[in-house]
Amino acid sequence: MEWFPERDAFDEIFTAGGDPRPHYASVVDLLGSMDERELRRREQLQRLSLLNQGITFAVYGEREGSERVFPFDFVPRVIAADEWKRLEEGLVQRVTAINLFLHDVYGAQRCLHEGIIPWELVFSRDEFKRELIGLNPPHEVYTHVVGTDLIRDDHGEYMVLEDNCRSPSGVSYVVENRNLMSRSFPELFAEYPVRPVEGYPRQLLESLEFVAPASEGAPQAVVLTPGIHNSAYFEHSFLAREMGVPLVEGWDLAVENNHVFMRTTDGLQRVDVIYRRIDDDFLDPLAFRRDSTLGVPGLINAYRAGNVAIANAPGAGVADDKATYAFLPDLIRFFLDEEPRLAQVPTYVGLRSDDFRYMMEHLDELVVKTTGGAGGYGMLMGPFASRPEIDAYAEQMRANPAGYVAQPLVKLSAHGTWIDRAFRARRVDLRPFILYGDRIRVLPGGLTRVALREGSFVVNSSQGGGSKDTWVLEERPG
Repeated sequence: MEWFPERDAFDEIFTAGGDPRPHYASVVDLLGSMDERELRRREQLQRLSLLNQGITFAVYGEREGSERVFPFDFVPRVIAADEWKRLEEGLVQRVTAINLFLHDVYGAQRCLHEGIIPWELVFSRDEFKRELIGLNPPHEVYTHVVGTDLIRDDHGEYMVLEDNCRSPSGVSYVVENRNLMSRSFPELFAEYPVRPVEGYPRQLLESLEFVAPASEGAPQAVVLTPGIHNSAYFEHSFLAREMGVPLVEGWDLAVENNHVFMRTTDGLQRVDVIYRRIDDDFLDPLAFRRDSTLGVPGLINAYRAGNVAIANAPGAGVADDKATYAFLPDLIRFFLDEEPRLAQVPTYVGLRSDDFRYMMEHLDELVVKTTGGAGGYGMLMGPFASRPEIDAYAEQMRANPAGYVAQPLVKLSAHGTWIDRAFRARRVDLRPFILYGDRIRVLPGGLTRVALREGSFVVNSSQGGGSKDTWVLEERPG
């Protein structure tokens, strides 16, 4: 089968001269030697497996139904051992600094007093919870689970696009993608020493149990979900099942005497750790949104009393605000006295008047995002937008300059993807998952998301994206 490398950006598989990179040679040879009928057969088997296992995601606002099979492409992304080692070191450094930043802004606020990040940026964010100032979570861990989105520029250099410190999704697809590939293309694994990912649920449980308050017996963890209609419900149920802990909704829990209990057929059972997949505002109607029916009344008081751990910590979202992102290199230098090991995309912050003026004058050249947005929604892709679209977006920006950031368009690297009976280059990013418990651990690989539509830079599943299995190779002995 024919391969069509990318000519206008960095190609993950092929060099500029058109030769396969050394760690992709076997992938190109093996997949390229299969005929179309065989590839389509294996692709169909994968789709049936996804459907039968209920591996889906929800799309809000779609008339034809909310559940979709998560699109999967069988051409694996391969990352060499030395390349991964550099990424891992950079991610550990970044999550360490983020955690120190959160500890500081809810404590001594040195980074604010010393002007490393503006007061008005932090205090103007809905994600900054003033109610939690002075509250230290167990072991001072705020970011138990982080998903950091990485891209590669024209030269193949990895860059951080954003950090997800609230309830990052996608790790269930990392594990299930590996299961799909091992069943449908076992011959590829004979050629590659791939580091495993199936241990993630066990590592997640270990991280959760580490931060549990001291109590008699083994700590009891639960996964708190907003319910079956949430877009990531498959992941909530998957992780609960794989960790061997209950999956609960808000009404399953109760607070008595500042302790959290789970309602069971045998009566109330104490809960020590909550892996919450609910946004801060809905966690506790007594502390945040009073109209929330998803959370647990009194939960924050129990948390404040030190009787339950919540992962990720309430208030952690201020660290993944897209305006905060612009200051992460300075925060790394401030807290760690180190230079950042991972580059990030230059960012203009609407809060700064000079930056906002530049943004408004160059909207047709920039990618503009709302500071608290997610999922690829609410963006302006300036280089691809029409003049009326730009003008309408500019009006929104003028109403709230501090609510926007802008970045130059990074073309994203491209990766061979099975589309229309050939292997065609499509844009990709990478979301590694980082766990923080007794230590910081990075899952080898992560979720490679791919923009399946030709010419698209948007990899989100809700907007036409899919995913790939990501292989990190073992280091060769000697």
